[in-house]
Amino acid sequence: MAVSKKKHASQPCVIPGGFTVLDLKCTKNSPAAHQLFVKEHKVRLEKTASRPLDRTLFVLNIPPYCTEDVISRLFSQFGPIQSVELKDKPGNPEPTEQKLSKYFTLTQKQGFSVGYIVYSKPSGVSAAKAHPQNVPLIVSTENHPVKTGLQKWIHQYSQSFVQPDTLQQAVDSFMNDYDRRKEEEAERKKKEAEQQEEDEEGWVKVTKGAKGAKARPHSEVADKRALQKEGKKTKRKELLNFYSWQHRQSQRDHIAELRKKFEEDKQKIALLRAQRKFRPY
Repeated sequence: MAVSKKKHASQPCVIPGGFTVLDLKCTKNSPAAHQLFVKEHKVRLEKTASRPLDRTLFVLNIPPYCTEDVISRLFSQFGPIQSVELKDKPGNPEPTEQKLSKYFTLTQKQGFSVGYIVYSKPSGVSAAKAHPQNVPLIVSTENHPVKTGLQKWIHQYSQSFVQPDTLQQAVDSFMNDYDRRKEEEAERKKKEAEQQEEDEEGWVKVTKGAKGAKARPHSEVADKRALQKEGKKTKRKELLNFYSWQHRQSQRDHIAELRKKFEEDKQKIALLRAQRKFRPY
């Protein structure tokens, strides 16, 4: 019995490599379709809290007109989305550092990108992989229009002009955050210095510093005292062995002392043997 064409067309299209092909159209009436390639993210070397292995969908060939908001809206039909991340190429997630405002960063060249979509449940990844190819994803709809072509360029040009009030707010916010971080760093250094101060007996409490910073086990007073002590030892040694004959004489005295001690030990052993108390084993 032959399989019906309707049933065959509703199945997902899977290509070598485990990728499922999804058609993407700019509008509903677009004659041509763009293709996305999706599969479950299973790279264990990139296992992080932001990309769980069982809830992350890896997407290839995302066109430039698809932003994170557009990708989130298109793939939210398969399940609730936790986060969307678009990158120029696959790789480990970028470290969470303080990002500068858009007014102080250079505009990057837009091109095709890859995406990591994290669903709230693993069923979202399964639903996206099971989506049939003959049901395209529509980017621009009546409720969510996406500007392209000349309209997009006009919008980007109008947005390139920065309002003074908006720029001032961004600068004030950045400077406030910078001052707060500087105060926290100064307070941390002050606490470390207090912990490493010497007590009344001259002991120094050694504490572990911040990550990436070298710990200071001694205070300045302790360092000076250690240098003075080392200097005295060096001077004493130089005065003791100033002449070569002094050095030879000190060696002879040391050998004579060792021989004297050896003779005393022999007498003690002989005495213990006489008293039958010598038990070497």
